Amino acid sequence: MSDPRYYERHELEAMGFKHLGRQVQVARTARLYVPEYIALGDYSIVDDFCILSGNVSLGRNVHIAHGCRVIGGREGIGMDDFSGLAFGVTVFAQSDDYGGGALTNPTVPMEYRKITRARVELGRHVIVGTQSVVFPGVIMGEGSSVGSCSMVTKSTEPWGVYFGVPARRIRGRKKDMLELEARYLQADAQARAARTDAGA
Repeated sequence: MSDPRYYERHELEAMGFKHLGRQVQVARTARLYVPEYIALGDYSIVDDFCILSGNVSLGRNVHIAHGCRVIGGREGIGMDDFSGLAFGVTVFAQSDDYGGGALTNPTVPMEYRKITRARVELGRHVIVGTQSVVFPGVIMGEGSSVGSCSMVTKSTEPWGVYFGVPARRIRGRKKDMLELEARYLQADAQARAARTDAGA
């Protein structure tokens, strides 16, 4: 039975995404601008009141919680498998110059603005805590995590826990989830194979 809070499969297919994986869920209150630049991997979920804009690519089992803003622009934002954003996170791949050297905001022509543009990458098993902000050009290494209300202005090393304004590494992160991932992927593959055999 379908969940009325989320688009049905045929509705998602009609939007013309760059890629649409299996069992994707997108809340009806989410806003996905220019879907032909957006790729949604298998089992990914985009919750209520989120905004995805520009070149955005989600791997498998990616979760974007309520009220997140993922603004990829031309350079793009990539979220690898099993990564996630908690409530109200903002990730953006472009920004106006706040130092006073140019005019800001889209009401003025581009010749008077200075915009920083740089791709953002969130590696496998990266999780970003509620109300945090990830800046253009940040590459978050596999397994790194960010505590709530942090500002990520620089790239992170794999398997570290980061927190603060600006975010700094405070300790290492356990890798127990890798064994659980392997078991989950094996079970999923077996279930899909069983469904295929049953339908043959």
